[in-house]
Amino acid sequence: MIILGIDPGIAIVGTGVIQYENNKFKVLYYDAVTTRAHTPLEERIKLVYEGVGQLMDYYKPDALSMEELFFNNNAKTAFSVGQARGVILLAAANRNIPIFSYTPLQIKQAITGYGRADKNQVQQMVKSFLNLRAVPKPDDVADALAIAVCHAHSYGFNSLLDKYK
Repeated sequence: MIILGIDPGIAIVGTGVIQYENNKFKVLYYDAVTTRAHTPLEERIKLVYEGVGQLMDYYKPDALSMEELFFNNNAKTAFSVGQARGVILLAAANRNIPIFSYTPLQIKQAITGYGRADKNQVQQMVKSFLNLRAVPKPDDVADALAIAVCHAHSYGFNSLLDKYK
C-alpha cells in the first residue's frame, strides 16, 4: 500500500509518501509544498492544489491520510488552512484516492503509544520507524510522515479486525 500523508497548511504543506507492506515501511518521498506570504490567497491555493496533485499523479497513492484541523484562537489562519485543506481533498477526490483523517491525539497515539506525546517524541519515533538518518525538516514534513505511519497502523489494525468479524 502506498500512503500519502499530508500536514495541511497555506504557507507550508508537509508531504510524505510511504510504502507499507508486510509490516515494513519504505519511504518513497518527503518534502513540503510552500507558498510565499503576501501572495494572493487564490494563487497560494492554486499552488497547493498543483503541488499535491503532482505528487498524487506521480506516486498514485492507495490512500491519502491527513490531519484534522484544530485551532484554538486564530480564525484567519483556520480559514486559510481550511481552504488549502479543501483543495487537497478535491485533488484526491478528482483522482479517486480514498481519504482518511486523523486527530493529533490519534496520530500521537499511533506513533508513540501516548496521545499526549510532545512534538520531539513524535519526530524521533518517525525517524526510528522509517529508518531515517535525521528528523525531516521542516516540522510539517515530519508530521506528514507521522500521519502516513498512523494510517498504516490504523489500516493494518482495522484489516486484522475485519478478518475476525
